[in-house]
Amino acid sequence: MYIYQTMSSNFGYLDIILLAMIAGFIVLRLRSILGRKTGHEDKVYTDFVDKKFGQFKNPEETNLKKSPTEFNANDKKKFLKGAEIAYETILASFSKGDKESLKNLLTEKMQANFSSAIEDRNSKKIKSELTFIGIKSSAIQKFEKTTEALFFTVKFVSEIISVKRDKDNKILEGDPNKIKTVIDHWKFTRKISSLSPNWYLAEIKNS
Repeated sequence: MYIYQTMSSNFGYLDIILLAMIAGFIVLRLRSILGRKTGHEDKVYTDFVDKKFGQFKNPEETNLKKSPTEFNANDKKKFLKGAEIAYETILASFSKGDKESLKNLLTEKMQANFSSAIEDRNSKKIKSELTFIGIKSSAIQKFEKTTEALFFTVKFVSEIISVKRDKDNKILEGDPNKIKTVIDHWKFTRKISSLSPNWYLAEIKNS
């Protein structure tokens, strides 16, 4: 009985050793087939929404996506909102003679025209006063696309109080107590090759 128990115990140990050897062999085979992690594997990112993943994209591709050449209704709505802000800013800056603020909103040609008008006004010691009441309406009248640039023509209907005075504060033009309605057609442009989404005033037409 003792010998039988001893032999059974030895067979149990042999079984465990045999199973361990088989398991070791399988692990080695898997490593040879699949390889092992070295710390240099490509990282896989999951569950990234496009907005978050944008930080990993080429900066040029991201900017180009922000500067489309085709516009849907939502794009046009956003453009109009920006155009309204630009319209008020340009009118106020011109009235104050603020060339620095105008510089980032106008094309080079328009910068020269505005600067010339401001300098002429200053040389004659004419003071310009403007109270911007608000924009009654704005609408895109025309969209143009050339090989080099994009153009949006916008019709603005606004209300302002505008007065011009001489060096003695005498009113030369306008009425400080009268609100007048102004209708403007402004053409904004942006170069297609530009990575900047900014638009610049290129032309003004009053009616």
